Amino acid sequence: MLNGTLWAELLAYGSGIAISPIHIGLLFLLLLGPKPLQRGGLFVLSWMVTVTLMVVLLLTVGHGLLLTMEKGTSHRTGLDLLAAGGLLALGLKELLDRREEGDEPPAWTHSLDRFCAMPLPLLLGASCALEVVSPDDLFLFAKTASALLSSGLSRLQEVLYTSVFTVACSAALLVPFLAVLVGRDRVLPLLERGKALLFAKGDLLVGALSLVLAGYLGWQGIEGLQLS
Repeated sequence: MLNGTLWAELLAYGSGIAISPIHIGLLFLLLLGPKPLQRGGLFVLSWMVTVTLMVVLLLTVGHGLLLTMEKGTSHRTGLDLLAAGGLLALGLKELLDRREEGDEPPAWTHSLDRFCAMPLPLLLGASCALEVVSPDDLFLFAKTASALLSSGLSRLQEVLYTSVFTVACSAALLVPFLAVLVGRDRVLPLLERGKALLFAKGDLLVGALSLVLAGYLGWQGIEGLQLS
């Protein structure tokens, strides 16, 4: 039986991971550059493989340690409160930094051209490293694994939910890549406008989404404290 609450949680956490301005910006540059389908396709594939491996690793650790992840348990409540604090700090930082920068492009945009100039294997390796060392992403991966662990799923169900979560995490990369796959010449102007919008508003989007997720996880943590 499908769990609507679990689906909603996974989609929320996946959306938080998907909105990564650095990775989306890199993909736009790859799709606007030479060999867009080859380079962009490998970039998206490496992202999806990394997401899947992170969830599988955390599930394996969780099963091995027999962690209790029901609402109200110390493991889950502690993770909720830590994740809420981390995302709150990230959201405030993004919004305050953007306010200080004013109309200037965010600082991270200046590094994207250097990333794109790397040989593709190094670029993919750096991309995967950024994905797994980001504190906010780590919290969301951990929350995803805890939600799956607390649901008492079979192995087959875990595979299904992990696959859907991977797609949710990759939606912001899959959409532009598939658009280029269908017809690059027709979507080039859209890619250029998308890149410009991302550079102008990406930090604001990340900051706002982080605050929303922090509020949700903080509420979950407080509920857990009341139940414990």
